[in-house]
Amino acid sequence: MNLLPKAHTDFSQKEYWNAFFKKRGTRAFEWYGEYPELCGLLHKYIKPKDIILMIGCGNSTLSADLYDVGYRQITNIDISHVVIRQMQDTHGKERPDMVYQQMDALSMTFGDCQFSVVLDKGTLDALMPDDSEDVRGRIDKLFNEIDRVLRVGGRYVCVSLLQEHILLKLLDFFPAVGWMFRVCRCIEAEQKAAKSGDGAGLPVFVVVCTKFKKLPNVEPVFEVCLAGEHIQRVASSLEVLSSVKSLQQSSMVCSRLNRGSVAGHGEVFLDLYRPGERIPRYSIHVLDQPYAKESGRRFAAFIVPQGRQKKRLNGFLTPEGRSTLLKSAGFDRLAVVALHRDQVYKGLDAVQEELNDSILHLAPPGLGQNTQIPFLSVGSDVGKREVCYRGHSQMSGDFVVEEVEGDNGQLFRRLIFLNNQGVVQSEARIKLLKSRKGKPKKVIDAGYLACEHHIYMTVGVALASPDGAECNIAVIGLGGGGLCTFLQYCFQKIKITAVDIDPAMLDVATEYFDLVQDDKLDVYIRDGIHFIHQAAEKGTSFHAILFDVDSKTPSDGMSCPPPQFLASSLLQAVKKCVGDKGVFVLNLVCRISDLRDSIIQDLKAVFKSVSSYKLEQEVNEIVFCTNDEVEEGQTWRNRIESAANKVNALAKKKKLQTGNLVDVTNLLNSLKITA
Repeated sequence: MNLLPKAHTDFSQKEYWNAFFKKRGTRAFEWYGEYPELCGLLHKYIKPKDIILMIGCGNSTLSADLYDVGYRQITNIDISHVVIRQMQDTHGKERPDMVYQQMDALSMTFGDCQFSVVLDKGTLDALMPDDSEDVRGRIDKLFNEIDRVLRVGGRYVCVSLLQEHILLKLLDFFPAVGWMFRVCRCIEAEQKAAKSGDGAGLPVFVVVCTKFKKLPNVEPVFEVCLAGEHIQRVASSLEVLSSVKSLQQSSMVCSRLNRGSVAGHGEVFLDLYRPGERIPRYSIHVLDQPYAKESGRRFAAFIVPQGRQKKRLNGFLTPEGRSTLLKSAGFDRLAVVALHRDQVYKGLDAVQEELNDSILHLAPPGLGQNTQIPFLSVGSDVGKREVCYRGHSQMSGDFVVEEVEGDNGQLFRRLIFLNNQGVVQSEARIKLLKSRKGKPKKVIDAGYLACEHHIYMTVGVALASPDGAECNIAVIGLGGGGLCTFLQYCFQKIKITAVDIDPAMLDVATEYFDLVQDDKLDVYIRDGIHFIHQAAEKGTSFHAILFDVDSKTPSDGMSCPPPQFLASSLLQAVKKCVGDKGVFVLNLVCRISDLRDSIIQDLKAVFKSVSSYKLEQEVNEIVFCTNDEVEEGQTWRNRIESAANKVNALAKKKKLQTGNLVDVTNLLNSLKITA
């Protein structure tokens, strides 16, 4: 694997081990793999000429295997006299130079600097079941003894699962006395343990501590080798700890996936990194649907090309979009792979080759290690994405404006908040106009509405727009300004007051999305809630007020709008501003049906008429609220139909669209009018 993904007290007791080995007999017990799995790393750090001490040898065959390939200077010790006698009887004749002695590793009788290697396979893990004071004192004795019997330049080679308290103890002792510290991952050993059932989904590590003389003013050396042969120098023990912990967590996730389905339990998410890099190379979401017993198409990976998130809230990189993709793909398990910005990819074949081993670790139970995993995508390439601008918002954190290439070479410009990279906050289609200088000029297509919910919010404006008179509206939530730009071009007599709390959004909308403030549009940077309350106090009236505000901290199943935008006092202020004939249009994104129903009832308590339209294939719901007394539902439907037809006619007249923008029939059929 060349990509990095992000105990029991009795084990330390002499009586436990005596009883354990008597019960098990002469059958070898291998904690973390045998010689074939460990030899790659052991041969790298232990040479045939080394004088080797194996502590806590148990009845492992590792020493015998090393002996048979040329390592002849091996001394084995164990606290159990039973196992020492067993091993002497087993190996005495065939391996006469092998030494077995009953001895406590915490109090060895060997001379100082007698060995060049101390080999420990699981003994440290057995001796340190917890981080109690008594146990730490025992481990101090062990480490001091290892320091004493090892010569300068010698290595302590420890095979361990590296539970956090064990790694912390290793890091606390050896670097402090001047030893070089390296952690290597042993892929073969953990795979063997997982197959045999002895493993617990945890990676197996080989820690190599090399003894040097303690020199003043010399910083300790920390290295990790956790993916393939790549050895990475890290700055501190905390980085070692973080790297190991991330790997352990991801391995436990993979183990859970290998044992059964996660259908009904949400998605499993992990990032993959190249060794030494801090930016993820891939992000993977794994999701299941209930397994069909007769299914022959159980597992596949779907690669999302760069820039193909597509829709704002229902693309491939959103939970709803991935769920839809899983059902349509026809597999029991799907790994949805996103490619990251700031990374370069040579092509789909190269991506597949790089991912193949990692994807196999996410397979469902019963899938063989040699199974060929099908890779799916929406095109024949990895897509094209170019970052135009990087910025920081005090409200939303870091963001980028980027251009992506869609189908048929069409260019789109997008605003992405990096703390939620799977969601396209704003998108504009780019038109290329001929220029006298020869190079085509990029301009924003004002007739393109990337977010489907903006289409139906426009219907709300048409619903409130008086024929032949100026329409005065307020839009709370600017984003990239796509909705405001469309309204500017579509409606002739309109006055838009746009409000956004984030000044960075106005700069982005103006510079990269061609937003223009003119006699039809004014933008105010202020809190939308305060703006509405102030407008109500001043008696300012609007024909329509539109709320299109994302929550910066989505919770409780609602991501739009923030809960405070649905407070009763604010809704009352909105009601006062729109009067008896105006319309309040709300973009609602709520995933919990009970909460959604409660919100509708709160709106109904304020406004006389409340109706809603749930977008197909989306989580957005557009809610129309008015104070006008609507006696019959059919009358309200007629008004909605008239407004939708008006939008279609205006868009065509202004040459913003060639066909109908609004699906009027579907809107009317799906419209819910709250009684």
